Amino acid sequence: MRSAAPVRLAAPAWDIAVPVRPSRLAGVTMAGFSDRATSLVDVEVVPHPGVMVVFDLGDRALVVADGKGREQRGCVVAGLAPDRARGQGPAGSFSCLQVRLSPVVARAVLGAAPELSGVVLSLDDLWGADAVRIQERLRAARSWEERFTLVDVALARRHDEGRAVDPEVAFCWGQMMASRGRTRVDGLAAEVGWSRKRLWSRFRSQIGVAPKRAAQLIRFDAAAHRLAAGQAAAVAAVDSGYADQSHLHRDVLTFTGVTPATVASAPFLAVDDVAWPDRH
Repeated sequence: MRSAAPVRLAAPAWDIAVPVRPSRLAGVTMAGFSDRATSLVDVEVVPHPGVMVVFDLGDRALVVADGKGREQRGCVVAGLAPDRARGQGPAGSFSCLQVRLSPVVARAVLGAAPELSGVVLSLDDLWGADAVRIQERLRAARSWEERFTLVDVALARRHDEGRAVDPEVAFCWGQMMASRGRTRVDGLAAEVGWSRKRLWSRFRSQIGVAPKRAAQLIRFDAAAHRLAAGQAAAVAAVDSGYADQSHLHRDVLTFTGVTPATVASAPFLAVDDVAWPDRH
């Protein structure tokens, strides 16, 4: 296990652990979090181009809520661009293992792509008794590396048993990620030999969002990390492919409901370079 130095934010001080080896599945990254703070943990999720699975390992329940007041505990799944999702946990006992899945992988591992988009669900609803079993094994594990291995094996097994996305859809997602959301979607349809209507339909049903929305989310993610790194909003907008600063401002409001300045100081982004160094 490669254990990172604590990351000290405005409220909590996180201890972060990451696996020594990458996942056997491309598009899967993991990190373990422990909180040594004396106050309530309260972190708003900044949307990113991935599906998030959280395994709660703390003494008392971690609660993940969406913007509609619905709450989930234990093993939680947040789909692409969840609506105002936030995690809360009691002081001094917060611990979780977080997995980020490319939606291309999430299709086989979790299934139900359209139902996952924008919402927060219990993993029990998707995996049934398997979710309970892996939660018990993770709590019994003696190290982060053992936990990472347990999750990786479970994901790989379900991936092999699941239904993969079309190669054309996977290609289009990969091109969007490589270009940081700047690739023209109509050009992708022509490149894979599909009509625009067919790409829209297959992409939406297998990834969970329409291609244009996916590109918007990927571009927002790139800009959000530039803001968190200290870039001025005008510079981050240009470098991320936005027409101007007001265009970036609109996307930030769409995905988070707050201003670029607020996103720049978000604790959820402050840990990314440590927990997800290979996110792109």
